Amino acid sequence: MKTDDKLIKPEGELSLRGPAAGAAANMFGDVYGGWVASQAVLAAEIRAAEEAEGRVATVSIGAMSFMAPVLEGTLLSFYTRVIEQGTSSLRIKVEVWGCCPDGRDLRKVTETECVQVAIDGHGHIRALDFGQ
Repeated sequence: MKTDDKLIKPEGELSLRGPAAGAAANMFGDVYGGWVASQAVLAAEIRAAEEAEGRVATVSIGAMSFMAPVLEGTLLSFYTRVIEQGTSSLRIKVEVWGCCPDGRDLRKVTETECVQVAIDGHGHIRALDFGQ
């Protein structure tokens, strides 16, 4: 771990954690960015569903730039936090952190923002009700 990396810590709550899947790796052993992006959206959905106390749907996904490659077997942790709340939507920031299989090298891999909208059982947009 470089000195600079020690100063940076994940922000938000741990919403999802798991190893980078071998099936999602290319011939060089690097995990496809699209697979990481899909897991980031899943983490945002988990967080939004908890906040909305029910069903949510993804309406937008922000850009992602990868700061480090993700190797097969890397343990990925997805940290989320609500950065904006609308009448029926939540903007969730997702930070993706990776830890090498040896457990020594923790670093930020990428980040993005996702917007989730609360929906009812029929798939219609519903207002968020935060204890009101």
